[in-house]
Amino acid sequence: MLLSQGIREFSKYMKLIDRSEQTIIGYEKELIYFDNFLSVKHNCPMYIKDIELEDIEDYLLDQKERGIATASRSRSVYILRSFYKYCVKKDIVKKNIANLVEPVKVKQKERDFLTEEEFEALIEAIRQPVIKTVVQTMFYTGGRVSEIVNLKLEDMDLGNKVMHIIEGKGGKDRDIPINDKLCNILQNYLENIREADSNRFFALESTGKVSSSYINRLIKEAADEIGLEKEVSAHVLRHSFGTNLLEKGASVVSIQKLLGHANLAVTTRYLHQDMNKLSDTVNLL
Repeated sequence: MLLSQGIREFSKYMKLIDRSEQTIIGYEKELIYFDNFLSVKHNCPMYIKDIELEDIEDYLLDQKERGIATASRSRSVYILRSFYKYCVKKDIVKKNIANLVEPVKVKQKERDFLTEEEFEALIEAIRQPVIKTVVQTMFYTGGRVSEIVNLKLEDMDLGNKVMHIIEGKGGKDRDIPINDKLCNILQNYLENIREADSNRFFALESTGKVSSSYINRLIKEAADEIGLEKEVSAHVLRHSFGTNLLEKGASVVSIQKLLGHANLAVTTRYLHQDMNKLSDTVNLL
């Protein structure tokens, strides 16, 4: 079987087992990059059975030489292992050669987060009213941008102050309490801002929806306008939600539930603690 055909079959299989749309798109892109690399390397379309361990290692080496981040290269290994696991299951190949690849050691870096004061300044600089409300929703709920843009009207229960999240990652839904401040913001949005004829909660009149790329562009423009010397994105708002809750005394387990993490270790990576506060903590003993 040609690698290109195998990728199509693998995509259909992921839909069958209810992998999220974002996961399927991401896996497809990575495997198509791999297929293109091998086609150039061997000057012909590749059959899966003809791919050798050296081909995978050359692909990962090429990524490294092009300056691809360790986290992205590690994800490439994971995707290739998943693909080959499927191929073994379907008897396309006899062995998962991707399991023989050394894992990529991911460099952990301290994540940026916004204080409440920085966030208020950022919000003031975002003038598009729908996107402003989207950004406020992400900051006050910790939702992933993919989850927020896909919210339907029925997912927002402002009467009971609950937002129902359909997870774009992990396959588990969750309910997030809406605080009083955000509830007022969302009520005002429904009454005075929202005009689009769409079943999406957040929708531009021109398209009936909002895109994550447009949200991130307006966030970056606002951050540049106020001279914020931090890398700010929709994902940083998610970190900021967890970190600000932690600093106000919330437990890590509570934050884990709100963020929808299955693993507590993942949650701790989202939380920023500066060295002064950590020093104050150890000096309590």
